[in-house]
Amino acid sequence: MPKKKFNTTDITNELQSSVFFPSHKPDVTHEQKTEPRSPIDQQKETLEKNPSSDTVIPRYHDTMTPRYHDTTIPVNSSEEEMVEHVRKIVKQVGKEPATQRLTMNEKQDLAEIEYIYKKKGIKTNGNEIIRISTSYIVQEFKNNGEKSILAKILEKLNS
Repeated sequence: MPKKKFNTTDITNELQSSVFFPSHKPDVTHEQKTEPRSPIDQQKETLEKNPSSDTVIPRYHDTMTPRYHDTTIPVNSSEEEMVEHVRKIVKQVGKEPATQRLTMNEKQDLAEIEYIYKKKGIKTNGNEIIRISTSYIVQEFKNNGEKSILAKILEKLNS
């Protein structure tokens, strides 16, 4: 049985007049032919085309250097941000093994903290407390650098 042949001219004519296959090529403006645009201009164009876009145009011209570089004032919102950041880190299951040597007093202090929270109905353990402490110290160091509590203690230990 011979195969049926399709009339491709009808199909082609129908597709050519379709919205999906426009018959004319879009005009390229002089602006598009010239030099490439900067990333900021591309972001502006994207925002103009799609105002609901999540991208934000960096405002380099609005940047102001603080007058008092070495003054760090703890603010409640930054403390809340720090707590939330550490919570997210500790919420992830730690899979990498680590060993640390603690003194007897440090072990007893950890056990006492566990007991205090157990009485309040909050489950915790020494591992979780150590992970919270580590995450907090690391994040505080990233935020404050040489002014961090870690940097100050390490300097005192090595002087």
